[in-house]
Amino acid sequence: MGFEITKETYAGSIKGITIGKGDNALTVGGQTSYPFYQFEGEMPNKPVIAMEIWDITPTDWAEAALAPFKDVVSDPAAWAKKCVDEYGAQAIVLQLKSIDPNDNDASADEAAATVKKVLGAINVPLIVWGCAVPAKDEEVLKKVSEVCQGENLIIGPVEEKNYKGIGAAAMGYGHTIISSSPIDVNLAKQVNILLENLGVSLDKVIVDPTTGGLGYGLEYSYSVMERLSQAAMTQGDDKLQNPMINNLGNEVWKCKEAKLTVEEAPEMGDPERRAILMEAVGAVSYLMSGSSILIMRHPESIKLTKAYIDLISDGGSAMDVAAITKRLDDVDIDFASLSPAPDLTIEEEAKKAAPAKKAAPAKKEAPKTEAKAAPTPKAETKPEPEKATAPAVDPEAEAKAKVEAEAKAKADVEAKATADADAKAKAEADIKAKAAAEAKAKADAEAKVKADEIAKREADEAALMVQRAKEQEERMAKADTTVDKKVTMTAAKSQRSSLSKFKKIKR
Repeated sequence: MGFEITKETYAGSIKGITIGKGDNALTVGGQTSYPFYQFEGEMPNKPVIAMEIWDITPTDWAEAALAPFKDVVSDPAAWAKKCVDEYGAQAIVLQLKSIDPNDNDASADEAAATVKKVLGAINVPLIVWGCAVPAKDEEVLKKVSEVCQGENLIIGPVEEKNYKGIGAAAMGYGHTIISSSPIDVNLAKQVNILLENLGVSLDKVIVDPTTGGLGYGLEYSYSVMERLSQAAMTQGDDKLQNPMINNLGNEVWKCKEAKLTVEEAPEMGDPERRAILMEAVGAVSYLMSGSSILIMRHPESIKLTKAYIDLISDGGSAMDVAAITKRLDDVDIDFASLSPAPDLTIEEEAKKAAPAKKAAPAKKEAPKTEAKAAPTPKAETKPEPEKATAPAVDPEAEAKAKVEAEAKAKADVEAKATADADAKAKAEADIKAKAAAEAKAKADAEAKVKADEIAKREADEAALMVQRAKEQEERMAKADTTVDKKVTMTAAKSQRSSLSKFKKIKR
């Protein structure tokens, strides 16, 4: 009998949703099993990686993130074109950072003009991402929807606070919506229900569960996405059977760890490779939790993530994946000098050497004795020959004697401690033995009482049975002495019929 893989049965599937239009349109989602579980179902469309650009020049980006785009960051259209032509972007995400009321507070018309300009420079799907301020996003995205009618943009984030205005504009001008909720399964479902009640088809909705960059944020997002996938696939919840999108690059690269220089954190290694790998690791995590669209920033992170998608989907060898290509100068970090000095102390030898260290002060006492014995100017006329001729104290012998004395004292203390421990153990053992004996005696007494009760009950039952048997014998004997008497029966003079008997009984 051959080996058979146990397979999960799915009650639902993820909707396939088209983004963009024309020959360059892409379909995301459509899988009928958990992510990459191609032995259980189909995954007709691989996840899409969209490269992000900003509508303003970034001022707080890490040097590693800025290096691939430093010649185009001031022109969003040129930036988008470079991402497509040079780095092979499958889609572009335009982050509308300029519209933030707490920053530049650009108008809806300015933002719409930028979107229109970027849209004309590329031939791949365009995702327009607001500033996450509900009122401002509603104002701007309604205008963008109108200006770009029929282009099938993907616009968001759409929240419970602004779903009516953006939802109506998206329906009216033919765009796809990103429904956003704060890392919660129920809230994600609620936004989809609100959009559907408004009249938006769920075939035009992509779910944004909110993305964490590192640590707890990533773990929370991953868990919620996993539960969303389970609800859609195994429970057949049709309100959650939508592809998911993660705004990953924006979150990872604003983390402190992605911006620390080699001077600030030399122990964390090359800052360029560090941040690239952070983004790639986050991407893999979200892919495995069910993401269909990843928004990423660095071309090298995207290269590693695409290689992962191809390997896990189509097979192959990871040895063929090209290494990270650096754009910044390499760094030379002396990790040996940063590491603490090794502790090569051997515990046994340290214990042996410890008493010798305690005896060291004995060497200092000898000179004090000699100083007392030395003649003072006053005693020069009266020397003491006996003291002068006395043998000098041997420091080593004295130290050795002191060590031996200390060792003996220590041995005595240990022996006393051992004896006390033995005595205590013996006392405890005696107490336990006595308690066990008492418990056994009590159990034996209870068993004897119980046995006596059973014996008495059995004896009483036997006596009762004997008595009843005797009484039965007596009754039988008395019955045998009774003589059956024959009764003479004489027929009646007139015999009545059955009918007459019946009538008499009835009367």
